[in-house]
Amino acid sequence: MALSFVLPYELHGDGPHKVIAVHGWFADRTAYAPIVPDLDRASFQYALVDLRGYGEAKQTPGACTTAEAAADVLDLADRLGWERFSLIGHSMGGSVAQRVVANARHRVRRIVGISPVPASGLPMPPEQWELFVTADSSPANRRAIIDVTTGGVRPAAWLDRMVERSLACSDAKAFRAWLDSWTGDDFHADLEPCTVPALAVTGQLDPALAAPLMRSTWLTWFTRGELVDLPVCGHYAMDEAPLSLIRVMEDFLRADRAGRRA
Repeated sequence: MALSFVLPYELHGDGPHKVIAVHGWFADRTAYAPIVPDLDRASFQYALVDLRGYGEAKQTPGACTTAEAAADVLDLADRLGWERFSLIGHSMGGSVAQRVVANARHRVRRIVGISPVPASGLPMPPEQWELFVTADSSPANRRAIIDVTTGGVRPAAWLDRMVERSLACSDAKAFRAWLDSWTGDDFHADLEPCTVPALAVTGQLDPALAAPLMRSTWLTWFTRGELVDLPVCGHYAMDEAPLSLIRVMEDFLRADRAGRRA
């Protein structure tokens, strides 16, 4: 039976290299808005998607898990006629992107994780968990999380705007359900070893999903893994260092050779 739900998406560019970009826990596909104007539209075609519970899919029911989202991404690729494509995933979206690789690595040209949650999940100590688990109903907790993961140096107005966007674009129940999945899902055994070229981009101001964690997870599972640690940047590279992010991301995607042969 055909799936009736299609991930809402928008396309940018008409290049031959197809790329699906998945957002994180705090935003819908507008998370990528700061980098959209300067993407290489001649080389790439980007599909920015809204996961269940976010954006245009805010009212769409679902389990809100990385496994379900990976199936949704693959279904969208089928509907777009993209047999092979690359993936970009921010934070929680990085976990979703790794799920897609685990399920259909033969279809993935390259994967870029922007401060990606590892495929082993992200267990938290009790006091940190309390902050996250109540963030669905507490704007103050959402603000505190954003502040901590960007080094405590960002302007108050920006923090407020990020919180307002998060509240507007996400369903509270889905937001809470997603937390259980991206923190608790452990599917790294389905990845290792994986030869899909994989770039992890971290920010030096982010204490949560930092370069040392990527070295012990991402670079262990992906045998062709690479790591770029952006200075003066925290968890939200699209907002904090958009031009630097585009450069390292597109340089990495542009290095693809297997996709050209295919």
